[in-house]
This record gives sequence, C-alpha cells and structure tokens, in this order.
Amino acid sequence: MVGLATKLLKGIAHSLDLPENYFENLMRDPISIQRLIHYPPQTGYVPEDSIGIGAHTDYGNLTILAQDDVGGLQVRNRDGDWVEGTPIHGTFIINIGDLIQRLTNDVYLANLHRVVNTSVGERYSIPYFIDADFNAIIEPLATCITNSNPLRYKPVTWGEHKLDRFAASYAHLAKT
Repeated sequence: MVGLATKLLKGIAHSLDLPENYFENLMRDPISIQRLIHYPPQTGYVPEDSIGIGAHTDYGNLTILAQDDVGGLQVRNRDGDWVEGTPIHGTFIINIGDLIQRLTNDVYLANLHRVVNTSVGERYSIPYFIDADFNAIIEPLATCITNSNPLRYKPVTWGEHKLDRFAASYAHLAKT
C-alpha cells in the first residue's frame, strides 16, 4: 500500500510540475492506517444520521480503498448529486484527501463521499489511509496560488489538522 501510495503521489507531484519526490519531505514517518470496516445491510428509507457512514472527506493525503462486490459507496459530484461508486473487480478506489486539497489550494478537491449499504448482504471495505508526518507543515503550494485562485488556506501542521477533524467528528474530543 505504501508503494502504491508513493506512486500515486509521484503522479500528483508530476501533474503539478513538482519534482516527483516532492511528497517525501512531508512523509518521512507518515501516519497511516488500514482498517476493516463492516456495514450491515440497510433497507427502506435510510435517514442521513443513520447511514453506514455519513458524508465526509478523508483527512489525509490519499485513501486507497479495497472493497467487496456489494457496493454502497456514494460520491457527491460537482452538481451536488450522489453517484454510486460501483465496485469494479480487481481495482482500487482512490480518494483525494484534505491534505492534497490544502496543498493544491483546491486545484485537487477532496471528494465528499458516504456509504449506504442498501443491498441485502453484508458490506466490507478495507481502506488504507496515507497521511503525512505529524509535524509536517501543510500549506498551499506557491504554484497553485494565482489571481484567479487566491490563497485559501493558512499553514497548519498535519497533526493539528487531524486533531481538529477528530474533534469535529467526535464530540468528546472537542476543545474546551
């Protein structure tokens, strides 16, 4: 997974006219995690507050998602519609995360997504999250700031960003 993430990040760096090893400086000892997630089937009307996982963006650089054939991943397109992320056997789904969005000053966008398992079967997914070093400073690249795309984000460490996102998602972690 680390090797695949590294190749994908080299491609993103190349697309931004950066050296292909650009992300290495932010990822000498990156925080990464792989999870096994279970989504039981849901039938009938499924309210937003009780779906498998609500609408969110991923916090880090990239998420590499291996999933079963059940489906249930939905991605919001730019028109605001939820589109099914139909599984394709033998492939991964790649989510751009918040860090890439911040670094590129919204040139690349973290995709809003959710999971609703409306099948009759159990759904399992195995996401791999590749982030950055806890103390890595994340700030928009100068090449992504223009008159038509002004600076949108102030510098933040990856650790700060992740803790802020956790606090927003989990009330018991909120700052007092």
